[in-house]
Amino acid sequence: MSSVSRIASLPAAAIETANIMLTTRDAPIATTPKDVVWTHRKTTLYRYRSSERRQAVPVLLVFALINRPDIFDLRRGHSFVEFLLDEGFDVFLLDWGVPDDEDSETGLDYYVCDALPWGMREAMRCSGADDVSLLGWCIGGTLCAMHAGIEGARSPARNLVLLTTPVDTSDSLYTSWVGRESFDVDFVADSWPTVPGQAVDFANKLMKPVTNFWTTNRRLAQGVYDGTANREAHQAMAKWVADNPPFPARAYRDWITSMYKQNELVAGRMRLRGERVELGRIEQNLLVVTAAADHIAPRSNTLPLLDLVGSEDVTHLDRPGGHIGLMAGSRARKEIWPDLADWLRVRSDA
Repeated sequence: MSSVSRIASLPAAAIETANIMLTTRDAPIATTPKDVVWTHRKTTLYRYRSSERRQAVPVLLVFALINRPDIFDLRRGHSFVEFLLDEGFDVFLLDWGVPDDEDSETGLDYYVCDALPWGMREAMRCSGADDVSLLGWCIGGTLCAMHAGIEGARSPARNLVLLTTPVDTSDSLYTSWVGRESFDVDFVADSWPTVPGQAVDFANKLMKPVTNFWTTNRRLAQGVYDGTANREAHQAMAKWVADNPPFPARAYRDWITSMYKQNELVAGRMRLRGERVELGRIEQNLLVVTAAADHIAPRSNTLPLLDLVGSEDVTHLDRPGGHIGLMAGSRARKEIWPDLADWLRVRSDA
């Protein structure tokens, strides 16, 4: 293409880039058919429809509190849920919903001691299975680890998969921000019944401001100009990133205080409803996955877990990618999803 032709194509590329960005909210995400199995407060347990369930142990997907779990089922043709269903798994999803002011007193103990065990119970009842595989990502992984650290062998979880899961926050950028004494978590939690999700998302983006506020849009514009942009992929991810549910004030206080100010989980000092959360109680078959470029939960935040658990079957996988790209990036289908399915399949016999 000549220089004149390239310059002449700029206005059309600019219009198409703007069109992609302005119509992002219309993008279809989380479209795999599913049914409501159980609800409590804002929490909903879904079961994905399938006629090919071959594995004896169902998989329960658990995501963080600060984004929607749609990331597991991002878009048709690039959905981890679809992949697991094709592999013959019975797949369930815990959706924490969208908290509002009436949920201000919902703490971490509700998610760990109530909602998660109840969701497991209902998944087993619905599937007819005697146990379940927990697959937790980000804070969802930490909640699963806390559950197993309380219940140990009493938990009906046979397998525990933890993806980019913060456990030891001593080497975390978050700790330097919110762990310092000058950050008044009580002021924040007392000011809002639910901490706005957009505020948490903005703080997350400040960890890599150039990438989040400039590079992503520049790459989109360049892709449109070069004719290589994937409209569906960009819109699906952008729509998910922009959907940030509020963080219940008490849960926010619990999370910041226990994990970043006092680092209680890895130290064995964390208690929920009087029960100590001891990572040494974890006896499930354990798969820990870290991402080489993860700045949200870097490997140093997760790896101490490997030496603390009581599990005899422990596997660690380290893969390229970032905190989200590891599982939702363009290479995830080839670089990590098959490994997760293979690991679960071997440990899901009747």
